[in-house]
Amino acid sequence: MNLDDIFSDGGPLSRVLSHYRPRPQQLEMTRTIFSALERRAHLVAEAGTGTGKTLAYLVPTLLYGGKVIVSTGTKTLQDQLFHRDIPAVREALALPISIALLKGRANYVCPYHLERALSEGRFKSREDAQHLRSIARFAAFTDSGDRMACGDVPEDSPAWAWATSTRDNCLGGDCPHHKACFVLKARKKALEADLVVVNHHLFFADVWLKDEGAGELLPASNAVIFDEAHQLPATASLFFGETVTTGMLLDLCRDVRVEAAIKAADFAELPEAVGEVEIAARQVRLSLGPVQARMPAARGLERAEFRDALDELVAALAKLDVLLESQAERADELEKLHARCHEAADRLERWLTPTADTGGNLDGVIVRWLEAATHSVLFHATPLNAGELFARQIESDTRAWIFTSATLSVRKDFSHYLHEIGLKEAETAVWDSPFDYEKQALLYVPEAMPDPNSPGYTEAVVEAALPLLNASGGGAFLLFTSLRAMNEAYRLLQARMAETGCNFPLLLQGDKSRTDLLDEFRRLGNAILLGSQSFWEGVDVAGDALSLVVIDRLPFQPPDDPVLAARMEAMKRAGKNPFFDYQLPHAVISLKQGAGRLIRRESDRGVLMICDPRLVEKPYGRRIWQALPPMKRSRKRDEAVAFFSLASTITPSSDAAAA
Repeated sequence: MNLDDIFSDGGPLSRVLSHYRPRPQQLEMTRTIFSALERRAHLVAEAGTGTGKTLAYLVPTLLYGGKVIVSTGTKTLQDQLFHRDIPAVREALALPISIALLKGRANYVCPYHLERALSEGRFKSREDAQHLRSIARFAAFTDSGDRMACGDVPEDSPAWAWATSTRDNCLGGDCPHHKACFVLKARKKALEADLVVVNHHLFFADVWLKDEGAGELLPASNAVIFDEAHQLPATASLFFGETVTTGMLLDLCRDVRVEAAIKAADFAELPEAVGEVEIAARQVRLSLGPVQARMPAARGLERAEFRDALDELVAALAKLDVLLESQAERADELEKLHARCHEAADRLERWLTPTADTGGNLDGVIVRWLEAATHSVLFHATPLNAGELFARQIESDTRAWIFTSATLSVRKDFSHYLHEIGLKEAETAVWDSPFDYEKQALLYVPEAMPDPNSPGYTEAVVEAALPLLNASGGGAFLLFTSLRAMNEAYRLLQARMAETGCNFPLLLQGDKSRTDLLDEFRRLGNAILLGSQSFWEGVDVAGDALSLVVIDRLPFQPPDDPVLAARMEAMKRAGKNPFFDYQLPHAVISLKQGAGRLIRRESDRGVLMICDPRLVEKPYGRRIWQALPPMKRSRKRDEAVAFFSLASTITPSSDAAAA
């Protein structure tokens, strides 16, 4: 089948996809990916917004004919690929390709744990009980057991914890519902399918299991394609690191109490030991005070109260471990709980063990840090160079590896990303967006903004945005680099709109699920949505519903982040410049993601407002805005306001080039 014919105006894709239109960049990308698949090469490909990268990798994947794993950034995008995009391409190409959707274990109903929860009445509220019964009705007729298909129960309902399993509490072949297991059914379909759709978390869970010699989750394949590949470094750090939390220990205690009452009711020492762990875990959180913060392990351990509380927790956990081991033979559930307790104790012990100084070499360096959340303490051990660990999986692998996203390079330089994922040698390619940004969009950097670290900065952002919100008639995203700033801006905007009699609907991240918020945003047409990190990427709102994107500040990582601080120190010792070699490229890639929310179709028009004065006033600012799409630029509020009605006739003022 000829690629030119497939992608032509009037070809099979245009007959199946109602909004399809030929794009030269898309066809070139398709040819490049097809060649990489045939040669089993390593390819890192950036495709600007509007290129149509999904079709550009799906068409050659289906034509390729080998077994392929496609991994994407989120479960939502995973579902979109499986239920919409791949079936459409398969229909257009008329190919008998079998596809399977595979998610992590926690995404499937577990008949065993659901049955036990219902029989034992494990409900904290009437709503939880109602949700659990709804899950039971869903499980009775579903073929997949996928919780995202259960529309009657919110995705964040506590009831799901009782109706699903984990790697720790799954009974495996000993489970009485083994033949009805939705996880096993999904894995069986994946083994038989030509194309398997997974997400990055599941992919790295599979890599981690193989690395530990504990089996595998994914079938063998001829190629792996990563969509939204810019997310891989963060996901790799998560899976190659370790975390244990006081919340996990309290969950363990809850499960031990339940099983001990059923399987070891005559052994009074077990619930007593559980109580000691619960008290110690809560005391660890109390010892850090009410403030929520992140800090290096050493700083936390300097606090005598915290260190004493942690020693008590370690001792209590060790005691529970011994007692669970003594009762493990009485039931499979108790044996599983002993394994969970032992692993948690080992992780905590490793967290307390310092790693050797490598003299500036990031390979093998583990950063130990802790996070005081609202009700728990998280103990993290994070590798500084997860790319080196990921590279081991690829070096001895003969499959084709394709990495694609709209944001992988800094002005077409891939060196930062290649280092992050450990690829020393890989083919790279860039296709610019087909959109006419010069006509469709304006980059506006307001004048006279205060320093982003000044106390009144968020208020200044809201005041600067108000004239544009009125000019755009709503239809705006306000994107923030922190939840604190987002919530402050929401309160300020509510007050200012009440003062002025403005009645645009305000939507706030966290009030509903992201999907529900976006559906409401599209439906209203004139809403203002305030969001943080989860709305910077993977969000597609085309048309008049979105014509203004406001970004409060450049997305540099917070300087007090323990992992960043350790990375910067190690880079300095190695003679590198951590700001230009790491922080700046990282911020550019993040900013490109946020900016990419504005123009999604050829007919879209709007203003990208970046409030941070550093974009103009700092020498490095030029490197940042030059990496953004080639929009017109202005610092004049009147020009930004006028763009909404006179975009085609605006001539930027003489100082616009500075923006």
